[in-house]
Amino acid sequence: MMNTKTDYIQKTKEFFFQITLGSLVFILYSYGRHDRNITFQEFIFFTNQSLGAFVIGFFLLPNFFYQNKYWHFTIYSAVVLSVVVFIEEGILERIYFPTTRGRNLAAQIYDLLDVLPTILILLGAKFAWDAITERKRANQLELLAKESELQFLKTQINPHFLFNNLNNLYALAIEESPQTPDFILELSAMLRYMLYECKAQYVALPKEIEQLENFIRLNELQIEGRGKATYTQTINATHFNIAPLIFMVFVENAFKHSASSQTKNIKIDIDLKVSENGTLEFICNNNYLSQSNTQNLSKGIGLENVKKRLEMLYPNAHSLQINSKNHIFQVHLKMMLT
Repeated sequence: MMNTKTDYIQKTKEFFFQITLGSLVFILYSYGRHDRNITFQEFIFFTNQSLGAFVIGFFLLPNFFYQNKYWHFTIYSAVVLSVVVFIEEGILERIYFPTTRGRNLAAQIYDLLDVLPTILILLGAKFAWDAITERKRANQLELLAKESELQFLKTQINPHFLFNNLNNLYALAIEESPQTPDFILELSAMLRYMLYECKAQYVALPKEIEQLENFIRLNELQIEGRGKATYTQTINATHFNIAPLIFMVFVENAFKHSASSQTKNIKIDIDLKVSENGTLEFICNNNYLSQSNTQNLSKGIGLENVKKRLEMLYPNAHSLQINSKNHIFQVHLKMMLT
C-alpha cells in the first residue's frame, strides 16, 4: 500500500511537471513562429510533436533505452520521428497550408528540423526527471540498507554482551560470591538500557556516560581482589548526542582479556574527555600476560562490530587506533559528536 501510494504521488508530480513544461514549450514554440501568434493550427502541430515525444519518452525510453537495447531504441525512435514528420507534412500541412508548405524535399527536411527541437526539449525533460527519480530511489535504498545493517550490528552487541556476563554471573554463583546480587542488579540495568533506550541511532551523551560508569562497576566485580580499574573523565559539554554502546565494547574487551590472562595485578585505565566543541577522546588501556591468547585481541566480534558502526555513523569524523605493545593493549578513539 505504501509503495502504491508513493508511486501515485510520484506520477502525479511528474504529470503536473510535464503539463507545466509542455505549456511553456508551446508558448515558446508559438511565439517563435514567423507570425508570433498563438493559433489553433499551432496547437495541433505542437500536439503532434508532443505525442511523438510522449511515445519516445514514456514507452521507448523505459522499454528499450533503460534496458540497454540501444539499437531497438534508435530504430523505433526513427520510426516515431518519421510518423510525426509524415503527419505534419502529409496531413496537417495539406489541411492548413496546402499552397505554402510541403511541396518539395527541402520543405520536408525543414519539417524534420522544425520537429526535432520540440521533441528533444520534452524528451530531455523526461530523461532528466527519470534520472533524478532513479537517484532518489538509489539514495533511499542505500539509506535503508545502512539502517538495516546498523540494526543488525546492534542485535549482535546484545547477545555478545549477555553471553559474556552470563559466564561471569555463573562464575560468581559457583563461588557463592556475596557480590552476586549486585552483579545481577547492574546487569539488569544495562540490559534495560540496551533493550529500551538504544533503539534510536543516537542517544544523549550524559545517558551514555552514565551507562559507561555502570558498565565499569559491573565489570569491576569480576576482578575484585585481583587488580584495579581506574576511570577518569573531563566533560566540558553535555548537550551532544552519541551512538549508543560504543564504549562498552572496548571496556568489555579490556576486562575480559586482562581477567582471562592473569590472576593478579590486573590494571585497567579508562579516560574520557569531551571538549566544548564536541571533540570526544576515549582511551582505554589494559595489561595482559604474554602467554595468554592475545593475537586476537583486536579481531573479536565486538571490536569488528564497533569499527563498522563507527565507519557508518561517523565517516571522516573519527579515528580509532588499537595497539598492543609491552604487555599493554590500548584503544584510542577520537570522534566529533553531533
